[in-house]
Amino acid sequence: MLRRVAGCLGAGLALGVMTNLAQGWLPGSWYQIADSGAAWSAVAFVAGALLADRGVRVAAVGGLAAELGLVTGYYGFAEFGRGGMGMLTPVLVWLVMAVVAGPLFGAAGAWWRRGDRRRRIVGGGALAGAIGAEAACYAFVLHYMPQACVSAALMVALPLAMARGNHERALTLVAAVPLALCAYVVVYQDFLGSVLA
Repeated sequence: MLRRVAGCLGAGLALGVMTNLAQGWLPGSWYQIADSGAAWSAVAFVAGALLADRGVRVAAVGGLAAELGLVTGYYGFAEFGRGGMGMLTPVLVWLVMAVVAGPLFGAAGAWWRRGDRRRRIVGGGALAGAIGAEAACYAFVLHYMPQACVSAALMVALPLAMARGNHERALTLVAAVPLALCAYVVVYQDFLGSVLA
């Protein structure tokens, strides 16, 4: 188990560095995609799905390790590869987000892969909902409409691609909508709005 969790941490570190680099590669406001909380949540989700055979608790720890690796890799590269990460506040904000989102999305990934039908729907809906919340942030907070449209399309496409059968696809998409609204209000309006104001 420890080796697999360490693998999640290592993958998170590497992907954290890659997201930092990708911000310099992507044109215009598209750099936001590399700095995406939903993309980082997807990493924790994948870690949880890969660890699903070890149980939900191990999957949650794997998701946490992946998220902590992402934050460490991203800001470590900013500090040592780019000559300084700036203020400490964003690091602390992302660490808090990692501690909350990592286990949640790790467990969601395990539920999606190995859970009963209800848990598969909630797990897949959670990932699609995170992407939907980011679509709302792009549209209503940042006013990046092309990125909002891409994220909204992904929110719809993921349940269609990931769910098993048409009925489960429909239910996963239905579950994603309130989860997206809830995540948008809690994360982007309440938490980040108060911390970054």
